[in-house]
Amino acid sequence: MSLTPPDSPPEPVRQLSLFGTEAADPSVADLAGLLAGPGEVGRMGRTARLSIMVDAAWRVHVLVAELGLRGLAASWEATEDQRYAVRTSYARTLAPLATAWLADAGRKRPPAHFHLNGRRLRLWLAAAGRSDPAGFLLGLGPGDEEWWPTVRAALAAVGLPTAVSEPDDGGPAFRIAGRRRLTRLAELVGERPSAAPPEAWPIPT
Repeated sequence: MSLTPPDSPPEPVRQLSLFGTEAADPSVADLAGLLAGPGEVGRMGRTARLSIMVDAAWRVHVLVAELGLRGLAASWEATEDQRYAVRTSYARTLAPLATAWLADAGRKRPPAHFHLNGRRLRLWLAAAGRSDPAGFLLGLGPGDEEWWPTVRAALAAVGLPTAVSEPDDGGPAFRIAGRRRLTRLAELVGERPSAAPPEAWPIPT
């Protein structure tokens, strides 16, 4: 299946943030943002592939476009539970990411000195971010509880202290709440992609 990528978002009219999306060009290292959430990476020889399950078609549009910006071919398919599986082709450029994120037993875990920035957060939000009455949620992968504190510390380091939330219908997530923190999140992730519904993306206040 193929999707028409959304138009590039307009240039933001605001002060440049050291950690924001404008601070650097897109790179494969940004995909660490997907792995901080529910993304998975697997190795095959000297190559690796990244995959992630998402719950809405707009997320597929955004992720395929973002992966393309990083020189990665991506495919997707609908699943029986009304979600979408997005995955890259196996590529040598993804091998360092897999080496950094896979422990000896093949389990995903953040590397030493893991950090977040605007581009990584933008990908995480596009794949697993959602609003709720108390703020904004960043979805987490099942079975990753042992290293959630590492990712939570990385969020706090960029001005986004969080609490762990387990909503009834969306699985575990980090909740970002409070006007100042939500404004900070909006500044970091940049303008809403055209494929994303307005309610699915934080806006500066």
